[in-house]
Amino acid sequence: MVIADGVRPDVLARSIAGGDLPALAGLRAEGSLSTVTSAFPSVTGPAYAPFIMGRYPGSVGLPGLRWYDRSRRIASLTGHSRSYVGAEGLLIDRDIDRASPTIFELAKPSMGALSVIARGLHRRDRIGRTPAFMARAAATHFRGNVRGWLAIDRRIGEEVARRLRTRRVRYAFVALTGIDKTSHSAGQDSLITRDAMRIVDDTVAQIRSDAERDGRWKKMHLWVGSDHGHSPVRDHEDLITVLAGWGYTTLSHPWAFNTSADVAVMVSGNAMAHLYVNLDQKTRPWWSSLAERWSELVERLLSRESVDILILPTSPSSCEILSAGRGAARLTWSESRYDYTPTTGDPLDIGEQRSLDDCEAYDATIESDYPDSLVQIAHLAGSARSGDIILSAARDWDYRAKYEPIPHVSSHGALHREHMLVPLLLNRAPARIPRRTVDVMPSALAALGITPPKTLDGVSFF
Repeated sequence: MVIADGVRPDVLARSIAGGDLPALAGLRAEGSLSTVTSAFPSVTGPAYAPFIMGRYPGSVGLPGLRWYDRSRRIASLTGHSRSYVGAEGLLIDRDIDRASPTIFELAKPSMGALSVIARGLHRRDRIGRTPAFMARAAATHFRGNVRGWLAIDRRIGEEVARRLRTRRVRYAFVALTGIDKTSHSAGQDSLITRDAMRIVDDTVAQIRSDAERDGRWKKMHLWVGSDHGHSPVRDHEDLITVLAGWGYTTLSHPWAFNTSADVAVMVSGNAMAHLYVNLDQKTRPWWSSLAERWSELVERLLSRESVDILILPTSPSSCEILSAGRGAARLTWSESRYDYTPTTGDPLDIGEQRSLDDCEAYDATIESDYPDSLVQIAHLAGSARSGDIILSAARDWDYRAKYEPIPHVSSHGALHREHMLVPLLLNRAPARIPRRTVDVMPSALAALGITPPKTLDGVSFF
């Protein structure tokens, strides 16, 4: 499973059609190229959970790239909060739900390259986890060295191909992040992003060539997908600055030390954010207990041009969805059935929906501006670690103006089509059309002849 991190389905299809990616074109000719939905938040890290665990990120305790911990299990030294940018990225395996197995635990032996989720992998099979490599990656990131990420991708691809040549594994997960880095820096249609895509193609070509040479190809599944898309950013709404201007004190990264703050601001992507209020409470409050004090903040946020969708979790199985221009609606869910009821408007622009199952909820939203939004919002809003106010940015906006080593001209994380739709390329035709990235893990288990756990959110397309 190769993750071409950040590539949009339209860009990949156009590059294949234009002859730029011959190895990927070969996979498509023999199998299929589908457009599927990612997970909300559509952010590297949390959006890897569907591929590796077959579950939505909120369901396994990864509500975002950054989140605030009401339980105080995380020490005050880091503001009772988590940021997976930097050294704390090594703590994801500790944070994810222990009752949800990874594919690495089910399909042994496995290999993972630049996989932020690595539970179940032997230390020797974690490519990109040595101290020397991590120091190089950190230096590349914090210096904003975009070309350096392409060199890292090239090295990772070559190492994966070498190991697959010399050692047999049942499953390999390979993340190549150059497309995401170059897209942030120069946009998805830039020349440097094309260079990053060619590295993915070269990696696939080498893996296939080696497998054909030694007779493994006839039995090998080789899949290429992405965890999120991208869209241009023209304005950065720095939430910290906005809230400070309104008189609120904040806790946010990288300076997450103010545990007595009014609001914890946890941005991901950077086009979505969790806002936590009443930080002294160790159990999650719901909106009914917060409304009296915090309604003014919600109204002010909705008035901002940067805010497209605002979500207020109201119980473990319900939330309010608001949009300044399209009114409010209520979403409720129970046993994988979803009800969407417009109250003062229709923020998702899908009309009233009653008692939809997962497939019907997908069909009702897939052609909208917010594909699979009912299922994705439900699984995130119901997560115990999610914020009290959840923001999805408007097009052309994101929520972080400072502390980015690579100045962003493109972003992701929101519910929009450009962020939520991703490609899935298979070298063998599936039994049914793939729908979601959460279906990839159970499909891989089916291809390996492994019975999937009953707790998975996804279903096999084989």
